[in-house]
Formats: sequence, C-alpha cells, structure tokens
Amino acid sequence: MSTFTETKVIDQITVTENGIILYREATRILKDGNQISETFHRSSLTPAQDLTGIPANVVAICNAAWTAEVIAAYQAAYQAAQAARNPA
Repeated sequence: MSTFTETKVIDQITVTENGIILYREATRILKDGNQISETFHRSSLTPAQDLTGIPANVVAICNAAWTAEVIAAYQAAYQAAQAARNPA
C-alpha cells in the first residue's frame, strides 16, 4: 500500500530594491518518499505591512529588511505614484 504525504515549505524569499518581499511556498506531494508533484503559491509583502499569519522565516527577513529608512522611502514613492495617477 502506497503512502502519500504533502509538505509545504517556503523555498524562495527575495527582497527587492524598494523593500518589497517576495516569497514562494512550494507544496510537494510525495508517494512513498518520492516526489510526484509540486505546485507553487507566490505572495508579496510591502514595507510595514501587517505580518499576522506570515511564516516565521519570512517575518524574520521582513524585520531585517524593513528599516525605518526603507519604510519611509517606500511610503514616499507610493504616495508620489498615487499623486501622479490622480492629479488634483
């Protein structure tokens, strides 16, 4: 009788130059210890975003990357982009 298991791991974490964190969760299906399937789910986080429910290893990277300067620069760039899209 075959044994099937499913594992989920964060297999990629990337920090972009503007502080956005991109991460990928791999879901692997194993049959008798051999991988038979793998799917991916990608997510992104912006500086100062709420980290509730985010995997601990991703939170650790966010805490290291999101300095006060990075957060301020991201927010300033975001506001400038919004103002450019919606001129008063």
